[in-house]
Amino acid sequence: MQNDVLRIWLSMPGVLCCAGNNAASFFDAAACGSQHGIHPITAGNFLAGRIADGDLPSGYLPQENRTFRIAAAALEQIRGTVEQARAACGSSRIGVCVGSCDNGSEGSLSAHKAYCSTGSFPADYDLRFQSASFTAEYIARSLAVSGPAFTLATACASSAGAIIHAAQLIRAGLCDAVIAGGADIASETALLGFASLEAVSDSVSNPFSKNRRGITLGEGAAFFVLSKEPLGGADGSGIELLGYGESADAFHMTAPRADGSGAIRAMREALSKAGKKPNDVDYVNLHGTGTVLNDGMEAAAMAAVFSECAPLVSSTKPITGHTLGAAGALELALCWMALAEGKGRAPLHCWDGVPDGELPPLHFVRKENGAFKENGAQKLRICMSNSFAFGGCNTSLIVGREG
Repeated sequence: MQNDVLRIWLSMPGVLCCAGNNAASFFDAAACGSQHGIHPITAGNFLAGRIADGDLPSGYLPQENRTFRIAAAALEQIRGTVEQARAACGSSRIGVCVGSCDNGSEGSLSAHKAYCSTGSFPADYDLRFQSASFTAEYIARSLAVSGPAFTLATACASSAGAIIHAAQLIRAGLCDAVIAGGADIASETALLGFASLEAVSDSVSNPFSKNRRGITLGEGAAFFVLSKEPLGGADGSGIELLGYGESADAFHMTAPRADGSGAIRAMREALSKAGKKPNDVDYVNLHGTGTVLNDGMEAAAMAAVFSECAPLVSSTKPITGHTLGAAGALELALCWMALAEGKGRAPLHCWDGVPDGELPPLHFVRKENGAFKENGAQKLRICMSNSFAFGGCNTSLIVGREG
């Protein structure tokens, strides 16, 4: 049990997505069910959760690398916490773990278009920006830390995996603190790729509905500082990573195993490491992409793990879009805020309210059910966040509030 060993604390996250430009505004949007950030885009007949250009920094980053710019905006919000960690631990004891699926695709497309028209690449084009490792290298340089730095690319579980690996670096004694999270973009490459799989909805995603039609993509970033001691003062103390689980289906390149066995293993491992039982969990942020296969698998897995209880659940992808490699960290940020706020609010489940009779029922957070207070308590104490990715990469994170 992880409770018998070193505790891992999570700072207040830095967040940017179409639903909010910091953790507080993002959580308010999710708790109200606001879908104001989902708009049509020009690359085909798609909707996507795009971040307004005015929310992105400029001037000192490659303008073509949107992933870096989104990450920079989120990281700036936790710069003070990083400085606190640097003063306490030293730069060499602070690592970086970042999850992302995009390796500079916008810069690559722009450069290759220039090459096709002029016969040469732009003078400022650097192939290093497309390296999977460069996002972590950029973050380490921008925040002046020199511990181990990793980029993880496990599809839509990337940033959840980054948080797990950050905790493992601390437990292994290799770091005293780690900057961990993810950033990703709704690039033209990603949109067309998902469209080729016939997985993109022509309306906002409608998870677990009988009428669900597929994914709505989005972009965003969320980063935490994980540490052996709480950081960030009153705003950042008291939330810890209690447990985590990972599994690998190796079943199919894109489809999940229909019986949910991989997801079940990840959730049960997370509960075991946390030393918790299913009925200890107050709220679960579902992966909930709105595809027939994912929702069917996840509903079956939830029914197996939580067979004797019914935690409140929601998918927040209709609010943010599916932010791919950033999704795990972004959704964990909602769990962090739900715990820290202490008002019993949980993110709403946004859908058309038409259940799929072929799926096991889930206890969705709705406006009319009073969020967590319906269960007879005033505060959430334990939250789970699930990320189930292409290639059978399954992760489950459990966070809890001290006291």
